Amino acid sequence: MKFSLNVDHIATIRNARGESQPDPVSYALMAEQFGVDGIVVHLREDRRHINDRDLRLLRELLTTKLDLEMAATPEIIKIACETLPELVTLVPEKRQELTTEGGINVIDNVELLRNTIEELHNYDIPVSLFIEPEIEHIDAAKEIETDFIEIHTGVFANALTEEAQLDELDKIRLAAKHAKKLGLGVNAGHGLNYNNIKLFREITDVDEVSIGHAVIARSVFSGLKEAVRDMIKLLNNLQ
Repeated sequence: MKFSLNVDHIATIRNARGESQPDPVSYALMAEQFGVDGIVVHLREDRRHINDRDLRLLRELLTTKLDLEMAATPEIIKIACETLPELVTLVPEKRQELTTEGGINVIDNVELLRNTIEELHNYDIPVSLFIEPEIEHIDAAKEIETDFIEIHTGVFANALTEEAQLDELDKIRLAAKHAKKLGLGVNAGHGLNYNNIKLFREITDVDEVSIGHAVIARSVFSGLKEAVRDMIKLLNNLQ
């Protein structure tokens, strides 16, 4: 299972003081050296963390993969087509939310998503849809010719009981298997950490996980190198 690191919260810390440090670009480049398979950033309409300069520099300097999370809005679509990331992940976005709260309702937004995917494909940019682990949304994603799905794991990560967690894990497992049968790539993310990843890594149909907050939080205490390598060991069932 591959591991892409979301560096948005490094930018959040930087922006809290309106200064230049810590620099998410430098952080991302170090993470590459320590073994991550890619870097994830979410360019929001309000630029609350990653900004246009960050994105431009990451595009120029990264040697692994850049996954640009974004809403399907004209301004951000234009930036994506100019930047040419290795992957665009379309996510729902609300101004008030602290972080992305759930997956896209593909069925209710078919035309918008279809047109966005077509435009991004015109620039040879693969597209992923961040969705709930629900078969009908996966089928709709396939119908509009997305390349990947990213399964929202927030319900699993925030489950209050073991029973609820295992129920959601089964739901994710079935969704990932169904997506694979349709020929879609399968990523997953939201709320995954050093504890729940031990259970989650059993899902063999997930190709890659996107993790940010947990790794950045641990790096405050142990440093980025150890935080990244600890997660890689867990993903490879080495601890």
